[in-house]
Amino acid sequence: MLTKRNLERAAGLGPVTVDLEGLELTERERARLRHPLTGLVILFSRNYASREQLAALCAEIHAERPGIVIAVDHEGGRVQRFREGFTHVPAMARLREAGPAAFWAAGFVLGAELRACGVDMTFAPVLDIDYGRSGVIGYRALGETCDAVIRHGAALTAGLAEAGMSACGKHYPGHGWAEADSHVALPVDERSRDAVEADLAIYEALAPSLGAAMTAHVAYKAFGGEVATYSPELLRTILRDRLGFTGLLFSDDLSMKGAVGNLTVEERARRALDSGCDALLHCNHPDEADELLTVLKWERGAHFNERLARLMPADAGLEHEALEGLETYRRALEKLSVL
Repeated sequence: MLTKRNLERAAGLGPVTVDLEGLELTERERARLRHPLTGLVILFSRNYASREQLAALCAEIHAERPGIVIAVDHEGGRVQRFREGFTHVPAMARLREAGPAAFWAAGFVLGAELRACGVDMTFAPVLDIDYGRSGVIGYRALGETCDAVIRHGAALTAGLAEAGMSACGKHYPGHGWAEADSHVALPVDERSRDAVEADLAIYEALAPSLGAAMTAHVAYKAFGGEVATYSPELLRTILRDRLGFTGLLFSDDLSMKGAVGNLTVEERARRALDSGCDALLHCNHPDEADELLTVLKWERGAHFNERLARLMPADAGLEHEALEGLETYRRALEKLSVL
């Protein structure tokens, strides 16, 4: 939420997203959180034991670095990092027949439960089209057509917004056609330029409601075979200038195989920033994260503070006990319970 306080806090934060090893902060992690280039932290299942523990961890992170944005991959289905004590939201494929109301309910429940524990944002929704080709995307996708993804994406984003949370659309410009998993390989989308650009209607339609987007570590033959994360044409010329996206642009995890190639961590970060990314994800390699924070040269862009501030909640959100008494929450749970 764009407020004076959030803008002031964003002015002291940087572009690097770091992660944590366990349930409590180590001294090494505290130093990493305090580093001037750190601006966000991403949590995983290894950081969760209970709602109470998670709330205490988030409070400690925010106390260590006021304003830092705490994020998580929490989409529903298999990609839901926190389980016990959280509602099991079905995979997005199961919501398709139920329509927009089910996606709104999913967005609200996901956002409200995370905010009750102090998490600021989730990297959702997945805006890739399910072409029946990608095993890593398929069931996570909101639909099998561009129109369905737009319709369901708008509803899920509205549900998140009602919970006080910004949405992050991923994986721009689309990971639904390429078959390989970019965590372990470099996926290639060999379609024509017209075919790839047809998918971009999703981001054109949803850009005004997205606080953030995340790039795909996919190489697009029609765009010179370049990985999207390293493509100024895809990120600056098309996403920013043509589609009108004004939110914060994340790279996907720069330690993933689809991003690494023969590049050092500094080179990966530099290429992503120079191509148009605002923020860098780097996960599961703490030594590389420390190296990145040491060697990266970064200049604060004219719009960085505003883009980051929009991802910070306006208030602390409802605690879980109060949330359970909220009629909107109860109705959303009822909607999901029949799916």
